[in-house]
Amino acid sequence: MAAESTKVRRLSGVKGAAVRHGTSADVEVAERDLVAARIEAYIERIVAVAPPLSPEQVGRIVGALHPAVSP
Repeated sequence: MAAESTKVRRLSGVKGAAVRHGTSADVEVAERDLVAARIEAYIERIVAVAPPLSPEQVGRIVGALHPAVSP
């Protein structure tokens, strides 16, 4: 298993605490924050070893994330 970032580990703990002691809204927020941190950490690992991307490639990647963005 790849090493998790400090942020991911911290948010995992926050989610656990929310599950044990929080409301369903607290759990939802904690889960969303944890998933976002995991995605961010994964992207950072990939970008660190990838060659530079063309503007078109970057545009396609951003477009893939765009549906997840709330208006």
